[in-house]
Amino acid sequence: MAQEIHTLAQAPITSHAFSTDRSQLAVSLNSNDVQIYSRQGSEFVPSDTLSEHDKLITSIDWAPQSNRIVTASQDRNAYVWQETMDPETGKLVWKPTLVLLRINRAATHVRWSPKEDKFAVASGARAIAICSFDEENNWWVSKLLKKPIRSTVLSVDWHPNNVLLASGSADMKARVFSAYIKEVDARPAPTVWGSKLPFNTVCGEYASPAGGWVHAVGFSPSGDVLAFASHDSSVNIVYPTGPVINIRISSLPFVTLTWTGENTLVAAGHDCQPVVFSGSEGGWESVGSLDAATGSKSMEAGRGAGYGGNSSVGRLKTGAFATFRDADTRGQSSVPGSLSTDTQLLTVHQNTITSIRAYQGHPGQISKVSTTGVDGKLVVWDANAVVGGR
Repeated sequence: MAQEIHTLAQAPITSHAFSTDRSQLAVSLNSNDVQIYSRQGSEFVPSDTLSEHDKLITSIDWAPQSNRIVTASQDRNAYVWQETMDPETGKLVWKPTLVLLRINRAATHVRWSPKEDKFAVASGARAIAICSFDEENNWWVSKLLKKPIRSTVLSVDWHPNNVLLASGSADMKARVFSAYIKEVDARPAPTVWGSKLPFNTVCGEYASPAGGWVHAVGFSPSGDVLAFASHDSSVNIVYPTGPVINIRISSLPFVTLTWTGENTLVAAGHDCQPVVFSGSEGGWESVGSLDAATGSKSMEAGRGAGYGGNSSVGRLKTGAFATFRDADTRGQSSVPGSLSTDTQLLTVHQNTITSIRAYQGHPGQISKVSTTGVDGKLVVWDANAVVGGR
């Protein structure tokens, strides 16, 4: 099967992240809590809740080596969660550690650095907080990247060298910064983005061609190429010593992307399906979708995914039950003469895809990707099962 479908909740999923072995999943269900799901057979079952934030959690990242979770929220805070032994019960529990962000607007996106000794928090305060651990005080402290950001930062992504950071913001620019912290980082080797890299050095600044917010940014596995997706329905591929390639699409804008190889990436967003792009310095193009979009087949796959997994609703799957369920979950009515029409999309996801992450493989050879969306679904896709051109 080309995809694995799980309906986690009847609520939007704003962000998701997997543990190293993919046995656990952290999601934000459009609330101020993080839900931890554990895999049991073919299903994901709720196992824990992380409660510390006061407002909507906007982003989650799970460090694969240190097994720490970092969360960012509209309450202008971030927390680092680590499993520790509870002395009273003897069980492992998730304990939060404070992060001193020093921002006065919402935190919008967060990502661990490759070495997991830093993380970057994007914000609405026209700044990016680069956070590192202060052992003396047992908390995380931040240094702010500010100039020349003119608006809310919507996404960040780390270069493999642990020093360079890409950002996309609502001032219609994608940028590459140096996030070098003397106390944490070794002197970085020269890259195609530059050789002298003191903190807040701008190594590149690239405008969205038609003036759209830059929703997503991502470095290629080598770090030598940058991709960004913007609200003008375009994907842009930046070669720092060569061209900036612009790919305009005829569908709705993408809001998230991830690289699956040095010459391949997958982007998704308001069009409700992951689209694959491939190319080189000579040119890039859309090569197809990971969603077969076969109408009734996708429809049945979506309807058959039970609460928390692939299980069907069994004997309750009758005409009357389906009618009430559709009216409840989609505002859809089958009453003759009703103004409401069938709103079932042909795609697996029934609403905007908010997050796409690498699921299986290693950088440069990703074989599976995972997506979550406003429809409350988690879908794992075969990154090589590309269907048709667009």
